[in-house]
This record gives sequence, C-alpha cells and structure tokens, in this order.
Amino acid sequence: MARTIVAVAMLIAATSVGAQKMLATYPTLTTAAALQAAQAALARCDKDGYTVAVAVVDRSGQPLAVLRENLAGNHTTPTAIGKATTAVSFRTDTSELATATLPGKPQSGVRDLPNIVAIAGGIVLRAKGSLVGGIGVSGAPGGDADEVCARAGAAAIADALELE
Repeated sequence: MARTIVAVAMLIAATSVGAQKMLATYPTLTTAAALQAAQAALARCDKDGYTVAVAVVDRSGQPLAVLRENLAGNHTTPTAIGKATTAVSFRTDTSELATATLPGKPQSGVRDLPNIVAIAGGIVLRAKGSLVGGIGVSGAPGGDADEVCARAGAAAIADALELE
C-alpha cells in the first residue's frame, strides 16, 4: 500500500514537471535597433560638441553596438559598456544608482562590486513592460550630459519599439 502511494505521488510530480514550460521567450533588442540607437546617441553628443563612446547592450548586458568618436579617450569605450550593463543589471538608470550608492548610504557597497559603473549616463530600455536592453554613453563633461545623449538614442527607436 505504501509503495502504491509513493508511486502515485512520483507519477503526479513527474506529470506536473512535464507540463511546465521548459523554454523562456522574451523580447530583446535587435542589432539593427541597437545600432540605430547608438548612432542617434553619438549624433546628439557630436551636436553638443562632446567626443564620446556609446554602447547599446541587450537585456543580458551583452554589447550589440559600440561606437566611438575617433578622438574619444581610451577609457570611454569600457565605461560606456559598463554603464549600459550596470543599468540593465540593476534595472535602473545609473544616475539613480549613483545617488543610491553614495558613501554613507545603505547601498554604498554596490560600488565595490566588480564591473559596476555607478555614474550617470547609462539608461535602461523597456518595451511593453519588459526590459529589452540598455544604452551607456561616456566622454561628455559629466554624467548628466552623457545621459542626455543616451536618452536621444532611446528616443530614436522609441516609436518602433514602443519604448516606455
């Protein structure tokens, strides 16, 4: 009798596992969308007189498009990628993360984590409620100016992706 109950329980458990969805589907940016956003962000910074690098990453933080003005500093490319990746990882713009992680704040230790760039200039991209990627800009005089350029990149693809 006990063996029958155990066998039935195992059969029920196996059936419910088999009925579970085993593949995830989710929206993410295409390379074409990333390139368009990066070009628009770079154009905005160029218009404002800033020599920068721009990175657009997918929802997992992997770079899809990276552009750099030929005179942008060597540090700007990894910093732009870092800003975009940090925004995606924390699901918040890096300007908000920078404020939340100032010394003396409860989350200040976040700045000590590897590959975290808690400086304004990285923004998340969301479409229809889903995180789809991020844009990071580095090289303008201050993170606020970097963020203006990143937002111009997002605006360039907003209608096509129904970005929020």
